[in-house]
Parts: sequence; C-alpha cells; structure tokens
Amino acid sequence: MKQKVAAIVLLVLLGAAVFEYFRTGRPESAPAKNAKPLSAEGPQGPIVDQTSLLSAQRLAKMPTSAEEKPFAEEALRLADRDMDLRYAAAEREAEDHPPTLSAEAKAIEARLKVSEDALDADNDLVDQLTAAEAKANGGKKDALHEQLILATAHQEEHQDEVDGAKADLERAGGDPKSRIEKMMQEHKASSQATDALHVTVSAAADERGLIHRFSQWMAFHQKQLLLWKAKQEAESAAAYLSARHNALEAQIDARKNSAPGPGGQASSNLQTASGRSAAALSHEESAALLKVAKQRSARQKAMASFDKQTDDQKQLAENYGNWIEAVVAKQRAVIHGALNGVSLILGILLIGIFFDSWLERLLGKTSLDRRQVETMRTVTRVSVQVAAVLFILLVIFGPPSQLGTILGLAGAGLTVALKDFIVGFLGWFVLMGKNGVRLGDWVEINGVTGEVVELGMFHTVLLETGNWTDSGHPTGRRVTFTNSYAIEGHYFNFSTSGQWMWDELQVVLPTGQDPNPIIAAIQKQVAEATTETAKQAEQEWKSAASSRQMTALSAAPAINVRPVIGGIEIAVRYITRANERYQLRAKLYAAAVELLGQKAAPQITSPSPNPTSN
Repeated sequence: MKQKVAAIVLLVLLGAAVFEYFRTGRPESAPAKNAKPLSAEGPQGPIVDQTSLLSAQRLAKMPTSAEEKPFAEEALRLADRDMDLRYAAAEREAEDHPPTLSAEAKAIEARLKVSEDALDADNDLVDQLTAAEAKANGGKKDALHEQLILATAHQEEHQDEVDGAKADLERAGGDPKSRIEKMMQEHKASSQATDALHVTVSAAADERGLIHRFSQWMAFHQKQLLLWKAKQEAESAAAYLSARHNALEAQIDARKNSAPGPGGQASSNLQTASGRSAAALSHEESAALLKVAKQRSARQKAMASFDKQTDDQKQLAENYGNWIEAVVAKQRAVIHGALNGVSLILGILLIGIFFDSWLERLLGKTSLDRRQVETMRTVTRVSVQVAAVLFILLVIFGPPSQLGTILGLAGAGLTVALKDFIVGFLGWFVLMGKNGVRLGDWVEINGVTGEVVELGMFHTVLLETGNWTDSGHPTGRRVTFTNSYAIEGHYFNFSTSGQWMWDELQVVLPTGQDPNPIIAAIQKQVAEATTETAKQAEQEWKSAASSRQMTALSAAPAINVRPVIGGIEIAVRYITRANERYQLRAKLYAAAVELLGQKAAPQITSPSPNPTSN
C-alpha cells in the first residue's frame, strides 16, 4: 500500500516537472538586437552624480555571455555620454551662476585679497633687490643680500597665507574656478576608466547537476536584481530631468509674459532697439541687452542638455530592460535543465519502486525456501536502492570532472574497505587447488569442525559436527567463514586421501582376573581389523616424505597396560582413517565385550585419547 501511494505521488510530481520542463523550453520573445542600454542616476545636484556610469561599469565587469555583450557595451556608451553632458552642464552652471558668498566666505575672500596684495608687493621687492644685488659691490652688496633674504622669507610666508586662504575659500564654496577645475579632473578620470574597460565574453562552463544549475540560477538572479536597480535609477533620472526641463521652460514662458524685469522689460527694449543703430544705444542699454541675450542662450543650452540627458536615460532604461530579458532567457534555460534533472530523479524513483515490486512478485513464485527467498529479497532490494542512490547523486552533483582521479581514489578506498572480500576471493582459488576442500569434506577451520555444505567464491559454510574426540553427529549449527582463512590462516581436512589418525581403545579389568589372555585376544582383534589400513598408512607415509624418520615409523597397533585404582587398564592404540574412525571403534568395542563375556564383567570406559592426524 505504501509503495502504491509513493508511486502515485511520484507520478504526480513527475507530471508537474515534465509540464514545467516543456513550458520553460518554449522560447519567448527575443530581446531587440539593436536595443540601447540604460544608465541609472539620481537627480543632478551641485556635484556631478556618477551613479549611471558606475552601475554600467559594475555590470560590464560581471561575467557576460555573447548575447549580453551588445547591451553591456551600449550601456557603457550611453552612460559615458550622459556623464559628458552632466559635466558640461555643471561647468556652465558654475561659470554662469557663481555661488553667493556667505559671511564666512566674504571674510576669507577679504583675507585672501590682503594676502595676495602683500604677496605681489613681496614679489616686486624681491625682484628689485635681486637686480640691485647683482649690480652692487662690497659692503653694499652684503647689505642688499641680507635684505633679499628677509624679503624672500616674507614672500614665502605670504605665499603660504594665500594658499591657505584659497583652500579655505574653496571649502566654503567661494572659489568657482577651482571647483570647475576639480570637475574637469573628475570628468577626465571617469572617461579614462570607461575607455579602459572592455566587455569580454565569459564562456559558460557546461556543468551538469542540480547543484551547478542552482549556482548558475543564483548568479543570474543577482545580476537581474542589479539590472532592475539600474533600470529604476535610469527611469527616475529621466523623470527628474524631464521635470527640470518643463520647469525651466515654464520659467522662460513666465518671464516672457511678465512686465518689468530682465526677462520682460529688457526683452522689450531689445526688440525696440533692434531697429536702432548700435551708436544710438547707451552703455546701460547695451549691457542689459547683452545680459538678457546671455541668459536666454544659457537657458536654451540648459533645456537642450536636459533633452539629451533625458533621451539618454530613457534609452538606457530601455537597454537595461532588454538586457533583463536576455538574463531571464538564460535563467529559463537553467530552470529548464534543472527540471530535466528533477524529472530524472523522479523517474529513477519510480523505476526503483516498480523494479522492487516486480522482483518481490518474481521471487514469490520461485520454489526456494523461505530463508533463501528472504535473502534474495534483501539482496535485490539493497542493490536496487544503492543503484538508485548512485544515479540520483549523479543527477544532483553531475558527472565528475576528474574521472580518472576519482576512480583511482575510489578504487583505493574500496580496496581497503573490501580487503577481506578480496583476500577471500583469492582464497577460493587456493581451496580449488590440490590441497583444498570439496563439498562433503570433514574439515576443521579455526577450531570449528564440520562438514562442508557450501563452498562459494567468498565464503565456506560448515555444518558443525562437534569435536572429533567427542561425537561426530551434527550440532545443527551452520558456521560461515570467509575464504581468507585459506591464505591468512590454516585448516585441517580429514576427508582427503592420507588423512590418517591414531585412535585408542580402553578397557579396565577388575583386580583378581588374569589380564594376559584378554590382552592377547584384544590385541589380535585389533590387529586383524587394522592390518590393511596400517599397511596403506605406512606406504602413504613413505611416499609422502623421503626422510629416514618417516621410513622408520610403524602403523602397527600398540598395547599399553597399567595399573589403576580398582583394576588394570588396557589401552590399545591403532591407526584408522578419519572418516572410518567411529565405525571401527564401535566394531572393536563390540568385539571386546563379546570376548570378555559375562564372567569377567569388565568396566569399559570411554576413551580419552589424544588422536593425531597426519
């Protein structure tokens, strides 16, 4: 039920993602190729505002695509031209309308006049003394030299006073000339900075993955915010300049219609005097007419400058608007790619759920037992989940750029993490060799004895049969070992040829019974039962090693008699195969019991041998 609900939710999300994918893939109206860029600037004050130029420069320095380059270049051009107009207007304003001096500025100006007069007098005196000294001789020359030194000191003092007064007057706003020079220097510096700035196209890195898509979208979003801000500044500047133009035009119209004043009466006088000769005009009339003409010309120039600046700001705003459309188109392309990634993730999840359900139904139809089905179910589910996670991570982070390095590091990490499995796989080849193990062998691995029931490439599974000295019956426990024991450890195999071991038969006779006949009879029974096996063991030992010690060994049964509390213990050691040990022991005990009979009633104890395997 949970899988069905999850599948339905994923299908709905996938449908929405596909819809948005195709919607964002549709191209919108392309921005005008010949559109002009924008520059935003606040109202022009007494100091020239460079907001529009600074905004254009900041935007031009950002990463720019080939589609955006024309807009960035046009924005720089219009903003630079707007700055030229602003500086020209500011210079005219400073020349035509010098600032009204305040009381402080007037005092500084008076002090400057006194210092300049004193400095001029010092300059004249220094020139006179220098010329007189050059013509004088003897003591008169020395006196003139002393006077020259004193005059030079006064000259430097008055020069410092003049420089300080000029600086004070400039700070107080009473030095229009220095203000104009400063504006010219600023204008030159801004023009040089604009000319040195070149818009370069930044090649967009083709990086896939949702993480990179998000970074690209954020970069375009930040740029779009700056463009909107610049566009609003340009529109505000255009509205302000248009308002100033209208206000100046209304002022001119009002002066034309007013009676007295420089705009009305002087204009009337200029019209009436236009038919008169220049000699017929008085000095006052000529000065008034000249002043009116200059004012009219200045107002006309100001109105023309406002018109040009307004037009530049409108073009700048329009250009920024088109630039915004270009950035929005880039954003849509990024969103389009991101939706493609989201669709892939949802598709991977849906395929994983479908494949998991299909495998569950498929395994349910098999004839395997419950444990095997659960094992296969767990393995397939984990495999599907791991594959889905890997594909989703690939979609989120994109394919690695340094594939060789990443594969090398991943291989080294997997080698360390999967060391036991790698060694186990190599151990499987050892176990498949001549001295390895096979299914059904009786082996001892790391102190655990049992029968081999499974032998895979990585694991060996034993059905535990307990200790060899106790019982050979299975305990019911399955013990799994990694095949690395074949390389890093050791194991015993009791099922292959040559796996001989010594076993022992123990019989206790009560006190008072003659042990010799019984000893002889038991020894005879054991010898008859182990003659063939003893010969085979000796032959295999001799062929296995050529040392003298091995050739001197004998596999014949050995008997040992020793007194114990309550009787005599008879212990017979004999050779047997590992897989025949229990059958032979049972046979020998049965023969011993039959041999002793009911008369002797011997005590037959469980053996406590110390068998060895070769």
